Amino acid sequence: MKKDGIEIRIGNSAFCFKLGSILKERKISKNKLSQDTGTDYKVVTRYINGEVERLDLFILERFCTYLNCELSDIIELKKNMFKEKLKD
Repeated sequence: MKKDGIEIRIGNSAFCFKLGSILKERKISKNKLSQDTGTDYKVVTRYINGEVERLDLFILERFCTYLNCELSDIIELKKNMFKEKLKD
């Protein structure tokens, strides 16, 4: 895991999942987040590990409200990270 989160490549871009870093920084366990937000423990783990296939806005809203943060603090899209340079 990178210091700022887990990056998952999608085409030329990458999603950076930073929930695990936030929880570690704030000393909040996955279990506590799961219980306090009413989110299944396995779902919390998927968001931490970047293993989600579809983002659930209701879950993300719960996380943002609970952690008092912005969506970009949890998941960030880094555009065109892998764009190949054109050859002359």
